[in-house]
Amino acid sequence: MSDQHGKAGKRSNFPLPLSSVTGAPAKAPGYAPARVATPQTATQNAARTAVQAPYTPPRQTGTPSKAHTSALQRAQPAVAAPPRPDLLVSDAIRQAMVARVARQGVQDRVVLAALGTVPRHAFIEPALSAQAYIDASLPIGHNQTISQPYIVARMIEVMRNGAQLNRVLEIGTGCGYQAAVLACVAQDVYSIERIKPLHELAKTNLRPLRIANLRLHYGDGMLGLPQAAPFDGIILAAAGLEVPQALLEQLNIGGRLVAPVGARVQHLQLITRVGKSEWTRDTLEDCHFVPLRPGTA
Repeated sequence: MSDQHGKAGKRSNFPLPLSSVTGAPAKAPGYAPARVATPQTATQNAARTAVQAPYTPPRQTGTPSKAHTSALQRAQPAVAAPPRPDLLVSDAIRQAMVARVARQGVQDRVVLAALGTVPRHAFIEPALSAQAYIDASLPIGHNQTISQPYIVARMIEVMRNGAQLNRVLEIGTGCGYQAAVLACVAQDVYSIERIKPLHELAKTNLRPLRIANLRLHYGDGMLGLPQAAPFDGIILAAAGLEVPQALLEQLNIGGRLVAPVGARVQHLQLITRVGKSEWTRDTLEDCHFVPLRPGTA
């Protein structure tokens, strides 16, 4: 759960395909940093940028992989129950969010499709619904936040690297938003949350979406989930001074881990396992996340 830009336990199985949401080609805005004074201006700004010019996702060459195909199939609208009045948010505003993220440099069309499909407003308090699609983190309680849309997409794009992801682990479920996005781009997703009320909140938020390939766990994320390892990708939504060795050892050979690293000054770090006892590290951009903590609460 990032502040901006940016647990093994009882298994919860959901019968889950995202079925309550819609996805459509985004409409292009010119990107401007979201500095919103009120919920009303947030909605007006997003709606205004949603209709400026057509946005075209980057062209994909070759034949889509099975992972790409299944992700896009899950992203298609299905028969949905009537939405609750407090969740009625314009699809154009969500697509404007996707277009802003693309303008910031995210090019992976599968990630962008997932971002445009998952209803971010369903993961925040109704009082904040008007701000659901601005490019900022928002509070979800317990001193945690739902991550900025750009950083969610950026971290998943870096972890995916255009490849098929069979099994992915998320550390820090929070309200469940990033887990839902991950479920659109990976075959199986496991997510761990150390704060019990947030674990329960994520289950509540995700249950209506019926995402069959997502498993939530309550426990210490710093220990990873060895019973489900190895993973093609691991993503951390909290920052430590270093990445726990237990997580590095749960990567497949060739697997990629993306995590914020640092205290007051933080950077996204990409760690790739290249051998049984060998990992490479690349430092990416600045970010700011809540602290990575051990144990449960």
